[in-house]
Amino acid sequence: MTDPITATDLVKVYAGKVRAVDGVGFSVREGEMYGFLGPNGAGKTTTVQMLTGNLRLTGGSASVAGLDVVRYSHEVKRRIGLVFQESTADPDLTGRENLELAAALFGVPLRTTRSTIDSLLERMQIGDAADRLVKTYSGGMRRRLELGVGIIHSPSVLFLDEPTLGLDPQGRAGFWRYVLELRKDRGMTVFVTTHYLDEADTYCDRIAIIDHGKIVATGTPSELKDRLGGDVVTVRLTNGGSAAVETVLKGLPGVVSVAKFEDVYRVKVPRGEELIPRLVEACDQSGIRLAGVSLKRPSLDEVFLEFTGREYREDEGLTATDRAVRIGQVQQAFGRARR
Repeated sequence: MTDPITATDLVKVYAGKVRAVDGVGFSVREGEMYGFLGPNGAGKTTTVQMLTGNLRLTGGSASVAGLDVVRYSHEVKRRIGLVFQESTADPDLTGRENLELAAALFGVPLRTTRSTIDSLLERMQIGDAADRLVKTYSGGMRRRLELGVGIIHSPSVLFLDEPTLGLDPQGRAGFWRYVLELRKDRGMTVFVTTHYLDEADTYCDRIAIIDHGKIVATGTPSELKDRLGGDVVTVRLTNGGSAAVETVLKGLPGVVSVAKFEDVYRVKVPRGEELIPRLVEACDQSGIRLAGVSLKRPSLDEVFLEFTGREYREDEGLTATDRAVRIGQVQQAFGRARR
């Protein structure tokens, strides 16, 4: 059986020079929740736009729901569900009207439309607000409504592009609760992009870390953490660092590796709590002044730093790739309008 999502050497170049996606390849198994984890501008949304037939490929190939996304882009769109990172619900319609419009667009049979909408309104816990204008909804209510819009035609594959961006912790938890229920009840395959590490760690069966348009690591959350080789002790010095510092740290018993990132040293060791007293004593004897020492158990933060060489920041601003993507989307819109 063909995997519901496959991609081979996907490439997207904007303006002839910005390589937003650079040779990405992966496959997603049936019923799996597959996560694309990366900062702003990493290539997450561009990949989703190509997989869903909304963006022309510069190179490579992909299939979704058994169909080539280039040759059968229209049919792919009918078979999938998609929740964008931006709000797409019409604020001047009611929640019910938004669902009725989606049902008509996706060809949901008229005889089942009303019951389908009533069921979704109840499931998403917005039944009491069904006949209110969406402009009066909270952020969490809008996200749940948009999830309902995305699945009203019972797709086999669901794409979630930064679906909880801007929600508070309670809203994020509520949204994921409904997604998990849908997976359990309908067996949907879910492809999610996120830059929230906790979401990727908690909900995804497998994760691909993408940075600068390339996949730098892939595996289950546990597999990725295990690849770090143990605990990480972070050492900050009062006066920067030197080769002598690395020599002292590497000479400590059990140390697997020592790496310097910006103004800190990261020391890998199987049992960090046993290393710290020895590390402090060794630095003191060598005249190395410590500003701080901390212990981190394996986490996706550490995984990201290991494979990208930089710390993970959820609040990064627009990158050159982000700007190129938006320019490309505007140009596409104008192109469609001319036709």
